[in-house]
Amino acid sequence: MELVNRVAGSGLVTIDLEEFYPEGEVVAFDLKKYLFMELILKEKDFREALNNLDWEQYRGKNLAVFCSADAIIPMWAYMLVATHAAPYVRDMAQTTPEQFVETAFLKQLNRLDWSAYEGKRLVIKGCSDKPVPPAAYLEITRILQPLALSIMFGEPCSTVPVFKKAKVEAV
Repeated sequence: MELVNRVAGSGLVTIDLEEFYPEGEVVAFDLKKYLFMELILKEKDFREALNNLDWEQYRGKNLAVFCSADAIIPMWAYMLVATHAAPYVRDMAQTTPEQFVETAFLKQLNRLDWSAYEGKRLVIKGCSDKPVPPAAYLEITRILQPLALSIMFGEPCSTVPVFKKAKVEAV
């Protein structure tokens, strides 16, 4: 009797979200240290501090820009940080270092063209060595649901059905 690999012949396409894990170290850029009396941000002082900062220390890293103090940060402050950091950093987001990975996943997933998965039976891989945030599973499902014939979670040999496109009857 011949052994048949039914998984290989099933037409399932596996998507491994771990492949979208952000590369590079995530470093914090806390605006708290630029506040006067931990309350307000003085534009002139802030601009001077940013101009004097050694931005080279952030080269190739991911910058998580946030403020750990309970202060109102003007929107232009984030814009100034972005202007200075952009030539050096791999990526940046206005978020805590802990939330950066989730933000990076969402940005990456929304940046891609998923049209190649139209009409496919998809398995979103469940096991990974790196921590894939739950938001990534929600977002990939949201993106692929209008395209896919079906979406499952797990491994091709053991899946949990998540979505199946309803058959449309010919009239």
